[in-house]
Amino acid sequence: MDGPAPPPAARSRWGVVLALGTSQTLAWASSYYLPAILADPIAASLGIRRTWVFGAFSMSLLICALLAPRVGRFIDRRGGRGVLALSAIVLAAGLLALAAARGPAMLFAAWAVLGAGMALGLYDAAFATLTTIYGAGARGPITGITLLAGFASTVSWPLSSALEHAIGWRATCAVWAGLNLALSLPLLRVALPAPARLAHLRRAASARVGWTPRREMLLLAYAFAATWFVTGAMVAHLPRLLERAGATTAQAIAAAALMGPAQVGARVAEFLVLRRAHPLASARVATTLHPLGAAALGLAGTAAIAPFAILYGAGNGLLTIARGTVPLAVFGAEGYGERTGLLNAPARAVQALAPFAFGLLVEPLGVSALYVSAGLCLSALVALGFVQSAPARPRTSGA
Repeated sequence: MDGPAPPPAARSRWGVVLALGTSQTLAWASSYYLPAILADPIAASLGIRRTWVFGAFSMSLLICALLAPRVGRFIDRRGGRGVLALSAIVLAAGLLALAAARGPAMLFAAWAVLGAGMALGLYDAAFATLTTIYGAGARGPITGITLLAGFASTVSWPLSSALEHAIGWRATCAVWAGLNLALSLPLLRVALPAPARLAHLRRAASARVGWTPRREMLLLAYAFAATWFVTGAMVAHLPRLLERAGATTAQAIAAAALMGPAQVGARVAEFLVLRRAHPLASARVATTLHPLGAAALGLAGTAAIAPFAILYGAGNGLLTIARGTVPLAVFGAEGYGERTGLLNAPARAVQALAPFAFGLLVEPLGVSALYVSAGLCLSALVALGFVQSAPARPRTSGA
């Protein structure tokens, strides 16, 4: 059943989007974006190398990848209110465990809990929840929550840095835990419809969809994995790459700061201009922007560092939406949570490995490593070119 399922009258669409967008901002800010600021003080406090902290973070992304299909299938059957509310509790527990860590074992255990929380509460789960509520009409709400959560790094990095300097990294983790419990948890419980309202979708999701239709699933899984590798690589290495291109440290940081506004600007453009186009069109445009930026940087050097950051940020902003809207448009709402969990599992796995793998390229190649990431984006564009907008949907087997 692909038709929209109206939420309770008291819960407006904008109320749902605002609640989910706020909780997503907090979830991303207190998990995915945390190591960029806290890795150094955590490592210094525990007497370990910084790479151990990022190793624990990579492990959490792999745990998230393994759990995502099961989480998505559960949301298909039962709705997402309970899952997302649980994510706020699990993220808080992981943050408190991290605050209490006294060595590598507790560090890895805390990030394992945070990995489970990310599987329960980041975009995949939120997009699946919106699809159980709105069916095929979920594209607008998906764009809406990415507009709000696009500021997660803008919130996380300055706030985490200020808190760490004022009260230390352990108390900073405790503050983020408190925000998940005090703000996200009640918002999600109040704003999202109860499972009883979604009984018709539970019946529709009683069959497993798996990797069918296989051709489109594999093509999209590759495209998402290739672009998520680039995302993971850029998050870890962008300032250093810009310095290798000739920018000063201040110029590199200033240019990298343009990514956030570029992401949000691209999402606004998708909402206002591209929403009438098929999501595959937005995805194909998005995969061309990083290669265009890399070409400009290669030709113009430091004069192109700002355009490169803007083009990369805009492409990444559109791709975030595409990961939610393309499967909905291609396969429909039935089994959406399971499908997106399967499609994004390989992407999360390669994203976890991207900082280390791309770092091995940056050392010998310098800024020329961008041609590798640009090539991956272009290969994703080719894969998307073979995806049919509405493939035949074979009957699914029983659970």
